[in-house]
Amino acid sequence: MELLAQFIDIVLHLDKHLALLLAQYDTWIYVILFAIVFCETGLVVMPFLPGDSLLFVAGALAATSGDGFNITTLIIVLIAAAVLGDNTNYAIGRWAGQRIMRWGAGSRLFNRAAFDKTHHFYERHGGKTMVLARFLPLVRTFAPFVAGVARMPYPRYFAFDFAGAVLWVGSLCLAGYWFGNLPWIKANLSLVIFAIIGLSLLPMLAGWLRHRLAQRAG
Repeated sequence: MELLAQFIDIVLHLDKHLALLLAQYDTWIYVILFAIVFCETGLVVMPFLPGDSLLFVAGALAATSGDGFNITTLIIVLIAAAVLGDNTNYAIGRWAGQRIMRWGAGSRLFNRAAFDKTHHFYERHGGKTMVLARFLPLVRTFAPFVAGVARMPYPRYFAFDFAGAVLWVGSLCLAGYWFGNLPWIKANLSLVIFAIIGLSLLPMLAGWLRHRLAQRAG
């Protein structure tokens, strides 16, 4: 419970924690952020990392940190992290996906329900999943893995994935850069982070409700 409380505190006060990391590690902050985004997108056992809110807050921090924390460099680094993480995830799914799913059947580290939802999403949307899933927590972590398991042709996968990474990183970092330091948003950043998390979870909730209603109707 203490670990969960610490995690929630980090998520809700990302601005303070990132500012502290920047003060302590200077340009090494890029490496830290790269590692977080890479782990969220590249490792199916880490779908809980706060990607959306992290990008927004990092963009806001870049707006006030001068040349020491540059928005252009930030976006390039995080696009690279997202693409490399996804490609790692795709390769794992392609070459070891079936073994991981058999192992994951009895492990808490592998979220089988999230995998099944992502697989259904992939069957409906195909390659567009790599773009749409970027804005859906859990789904974005499992989407490259599912594409690898399904042996989606790599050139097609990479094109959709790169487009999704540019849209995801660019939109959220620039939103933070342009709006994150407005007085009202700065004063209510925890509420804004809640809103970002809530909005990103809304499509998943809507899909779950539709599924439940369809089950009852059937």
